[in-house]
Amino acid sequence: MEITSKKAGESLVMMTELVLPNDTNVFGNLMGGRLMYWMDIASALSAQKHANAPVVTASVDNISFEAPILLGNVVYIEAKVSRAFTTSMEVHISVWGEDLKRRYKYKSNEAYYTFVALNAQGKSSPVPQLTPESEDERKLYEGAMRRRQLRLILGGKMKPHDAFELKALFAGE
Repeated sequence: MEITSKKAGESLVMMTELVLPNDTNVFGNLMGGRLMYWMDIASALSAQKHANAPVVTASVDNISFEAPILLGNVVYIEAKVSRAFTTSMEVHISVWGEDLKRRYKYKSNEAYYTFVALNAQGKSSPVPQLTPESEDERKLYEGAMRRRQLRLILGGKMKPHDAFELKALFAGE
């Protein structure tokens, strides 16, 4: 029996890392590449949980660096599928840093990763649809189609005149 839909919460992955000297640049800040590596792992695990299959990264977009994470701070990465399409899934990632000495937690980063599920032959494979439950999950779900259309246009896989969700956003329809 094949699963046709899953709740967004079923794909939740929480990852925790400690920023060590080898993870930092000359300013004592976590290197962006190291953080992106950790984000890719967390989001891939989330997509795999949703798809019940191996996945590959198809795209990474909208990584915004809001605050640096310093040497000795803890990094928390939360990844959850925000929408599933036919064979691909968008995963929303939120990153926080925590200064344990000063006892405060702060938002550091946010991003969207896209993954494609693969079958045993290495070909794209259908994924279950996503059922958002919370208000935040619904907002991410509703915006995912516009983000997808923008990715496809920028990647040369869609013509702008075919992006109906984006047109409606700008035309106010």
